[in-house]
Amino acid sequence: MPEQSLRLSVNEARQRLDKFLLAHLPGYSRAQVQALIRSGHVLVDGEARKIGYKFKGGEAVSVSIPPRAETSVEPEDIALDIVYEDARLAVIDKPAGMVVHPGPGNASGTLVNALLARYPELADMMDDPETQDRLGIIHRLDRGTSGLLVAARNKPALLALMAQFQARTVEKIYLALLEKRPDSNMGLIDAPIARDPRQRKRMAVRRGGKPAQTEFEVLDDDFQGDRALARLNLLTGRSHQIRVHMAFIGCPVVGDAVYGRRKQRVRMKRQFLHAHELAFEHPVSGERLRFVSELPVGLRAVLEKLR
Repeated sequence: MPEQSLRLSVNEARQRLDKFLLAHLPGYSRAQVQALIRSGHVLVDGEARKIGYKFKGGEAVSVSIPPRAETSVEPEDIALDIVYEDARLAVIDKPAGMVVHPGPGNASGTLVNALLARYPELADMMDDPETQDRLGIIHRLDRGTSGLLVAARNKPALLALMAQFQARTVEKIYLALLEKRPDSNMGLIDAPIARDPRQRKRMAVRRGGKPAQTEFEVLDDDFQGDRALARLNLLTGRSHQIRVHMAFIGCPVVGDAVYGRRKQRVRMKRQFLHAHELAFEHPVSGERLRFVSELPVGLRAVLEKLR
């Protein structure tokens, strides 16, 4: 199906761009509408605007609607390391190399494919516009990142967990080996992140981007080449946040070929980044749950080799 174009006129002032489009694009979720805006498919009087742009009245909105991706995802019997599960959620220890959600070039072999096979009830979310883009996934880990991730098994649990992430009450602690030791043992990186205008697949620290905060603490610096193992606390959840922030202060993650050194000095097939701890409130009982995943064998071997 070719790309479609839509032209709309705005009469009401003070209305938000995303809410306006939500009312004029039947079948699109808020997340899908916001994705269209971020990707530059929406222009107001010929200019790209932010999601929260408020109309003055009389503007012309043009929308280029790309072909809708096929929402059908097939279940696949893929082994998963399940740390915890009950009738409403599951906590998975994801291996590096596994993509979380199907997309172009990754139609199979993903975490979602595996979850659908283990929890067939997730298929019910495919027919709900509010959940069909997530299929139980509340947050994601990059393909090259290992560690803990929580998935919901039904819509109420999904919405409740999403609310916790939005309220920033979920604790997400990572371990990363850095190419260079930070100047201080502890610190807070408070730098907004947005898409890199020069390379659209990358993110970058940019004025006017979304607020992003990462706390770091050096745990061990007894490694070759001034490298350091750090504990990183994500206070926000932006795409590639840790990798972008650590590169921003001159301490990129070892093995990160996108934001780190062009020529990697440590031979790795992944970045040295692991989702180590995850804590949140159970969506029904309210009990605070906390999970820990130790460094995989391969990452521990890298540390020993560099001592």
